[in-house]
Amino acid sequence: MSERRFKGFGDKALPFLKALDFHQNREWFLENKGLFESHLKEPLGDLIEDLTERFAGAGLPFRGDRVKSQFRIYRDARFSKNKSPYNRHLSALLSTDGSKRTESGCFYVCIGLPGVRDCYAGVAWWQQRPELLLAMRKAITEKPEEFRAMVKALKRNGLELHDVDRLKRLPRGFEHIEEPDIGEAVRNRHFVVRLDIEPDSITSPELADGLFDFAVKAKPLIDWGRKIEKTVPGPIVGVAER
Repeated sequence: MSERRFKGFGDKALPFLKALDFHQNREWFLENKGLFESHLKEPLGDLIEDLTERFAGAGLPFRGDRVKSQFRIYRDARFSKNKSPYNRHLSALLSTDGSKRTESGCFYVCIGLPGVRDCYAGVAWWQQRPELLLAMRKAITEKPEEFRAMVKALKRNGLELHDVDRLKRLPRGFEHIEEPDIGEAVRNRHFVVRLDIEPDSITSPELADGLFDFAVKAKPLIDWGRKIEKTVPGPIVGVAER
């Protein structure tokens, strides 16, 4: 195992994001771009490379590139009422093919302002193509014991599925479900577990250890989804927007 690349984010990482949120103009950003790169962008690149190596060694299917896996600090405000040019967070996504595709399972990490975007990580099946989402819902109803075993494995590891973007009603074709936990599960559009990161911890190299441990604990979710994915033919489409 090579020496760990990630040494922690800079101590000015969150203060920079707070100041950027206050100024929100190109002139200020350019004047302070060096601070952004040294305290946020470069450390995030190191974290991506560090985790990619660790994930490969542990048989986890996520990998990334220190540049291409990062989401831009610049906002696309063309269709938003909020015309602020910069995000108040910096984030990255590691996927099965190293792209920003999310629907074959992904690992996401975000460094953001507390109370605004927060610092957190997630392992997820996110924005699956319709065929895969349908197959997952059918697997839940047709093999509930396998789904429940996955949920129990996550709970043993201190994790639980989140209800982000969950449907309020049962989807078409699943209206007959009566078991509460199964009905709740098939209303999911995504399947996500999350780790909240203490803001004070981001400057420590041990952050990478915690993120790796989290991904290992989330493996039951990834294994469950990959087993289902193998039964669904078709190309992978869709790129995440953050």
